[in-house]
Amino acid sequence: MKYRLADAMKICMRRSPVEKITVQEIVDECGTTRQTFYRNFKDKYDLINWYFDKILLESFEHMGEGRTIFEGLVNKFHYIEDEKLFFRAAFKNDDQNNLRDHDFHLILQFYTERIEGKTGRKMSPHLKFLLEMYCQGSIYMTVQWVLGKINADPEKMAEDLVDAMPAELSEVFRTLDLL
Repeated sequence: MKYRLADAMKICMRRSPVEKITVQEIVDECGTTRQTFYRNFKDKYDLINWYFDKILLESFEHMGEGRTIFEGLVNKFHYIEDEKLFFRAAFKNDDQNNLRDHDFHLILQFYTERIEGKTGRKMSPHLKFLLEMYCQGSIYMTVQWVLGKINADPEKMAEDLVDAMPAELSEVFRTLDLL
């Protein structure tokens, strides 16, 4: 049912911006009831975040297939291209519980686990600051790409994001054989 609701949401996203889509429109498109919707999700943003988690989990699996951050980013951007309609509609929204904030926390956690898993210790506050800044910038640029404001293929996007990494963070990733 959750996937059916997500498919209905994607159809609605083709017609309207996320902030204008109602739960009633989603359930009408899906052929179910509001009660069924609310048994599965708190609101439409919860649905978007759930679907994004599913997509991102697959995307991270693709990232994990890459030995380096660059290879992982290339894999991720190819995957995003396959779901570009969803990402474009979802990233346009800045309301409460939005996808950009959700993505930030997931990607920060992904990189933190890589660093701390390989070093066996917690990151210093300074390195955490650099990583958070990098993740925010990376998400911003990814959103710009998804919205069509940056014209680049997945390989170029990955190259540019790796090049934009703060030197100290880049050195940590190199030392850990992740870059």
